[in-house]
Amino acid sequence: MERSIVHMDLDSFFVSVELLRRPELRGKPLIIGGSSERGVVASCSYEARKFGIRSAMSSQKAKQLCPDAIFIHGDMEEYSKYSKIVRQIIHEKAPVYEQASIDEFYLDITGMDRFFGIVKWTTELRETIIKESGLPISCGLSVNKVVSKIATGLSKPNGFLYVPAGTEKEFLAPLPIEKIPMVGKKTTEILHNAGIFDIGTLSNTPVLKLEQLLGKHGSGLWMRANGIDHSAIEPYSERKSISTETTFREDSKDVNGMRINLLKMVEELCFTLRQKKFLTGCLTVKIKYSNFEKETKQCSFSYTSSDAVLMEKIGPLFDSLYNKQKYVRLIGVRLSNLVHGNYQASLFEQPEKTHNLYAAMDKIRVKYGQDAVKRVLGNKRSH
Repeated sequence: MERSIVHMDLDSFFVSVELLRRPELRGKPLIIGGSSERGVVASCSYEARKFGIRSAMSSQKAKQLCPDAIFIHGDMEEYSKYSKIVRQIIHEKAPVYEQASIDEFYLDITGMDRFFGIVKWTTELRETIIKESGLPISCGLSVNKVVSKIATGLSKPNGFLYVPAGTEKEFLAPLPIEKIPMVGKKTTEILHNAGIFDIGTLSNTPVLKLEQLLGKHGSGLWMRANGIDHSAIEPYSERKSISTETTFREDSKDVNGMRINLLKMVEELCFTLRQKKFLTGCLTVKIKYSNFEKETKQCSFSYTSSDAVLMEKIGPLFDSLYNKQKYVRLIGVRLSNLVHGNYQASLFEQPEKTHNLYAAMDKIRVKYGQDAVKRVLGNKRSH
């Protein structure tokens, strides 16, 4: 049986939510992100894009391109609320779905054609989302995730594109290679230098040549260019929190040592958040004393995955909780109130330079292990 996979993407999600709150801004060049010299564009309206503004561009450059642009810092709590509204609608309608990010979903509706007609069903679901959330949403429907995602991109803004089974290669062939998900600047440059500019040419290139050009990723890229993708929908499950704790060999009153341990825990948990594409809105410190008495204290904040942000919060939180007259047996940290986050969301909390630093550090950790790069605690530098 051919699969039926829907990809849905909320158009300019952060901007669309802001326009619901402030409809007087509709039709104007709107930028979500920091407006300071070190700020970065997290998202922008289609009107702003006409000036050449794009996500991840420095706010300073965006102002030069469009001096009349309107900047809004962004509200992750509000965006998360609307994401949940859309997710709940999908949850009630779709048999299996995956939330890929705060504004992106995959649905597996294989077999539903017998009862409803997959095009009609997808159309009706999209219309329901638009009506009940007030947000524009684009979607693609095909036999797999890759083709559906590409179809969604071509249907924007606020459209729907269906690629019937068996027409994947024909659909993909005239498109530029950059339309394939995960094909970045470096891969594009290598393929262009080899005379490969469109997906049709890429699909007809021998796998061996692509492997020579791109290594082990060559064969996977060839499959995607030929409309082949067997990746499954990962059913959504809401992760409430992540945590870690340390039990001391001997009960301790070493306040400085405990603070350093807490900072290490925050660093490790934030790395996990970024790998899993989550943001947290609540930090909890846990202390268990030598008499096994347990105490916790928490604080809430704007959604983040930045260890630097949480490191500034955990010290005062610990100090306000800890009874210095008592010996401590165990300390722990929990990050809760998790929401799906992505690159644009992380730009609310940090400038581009900091974001790139985290990305580089995380890449090293993934390749060489968690301890391959560590922050020098106490002076806020990383090595």
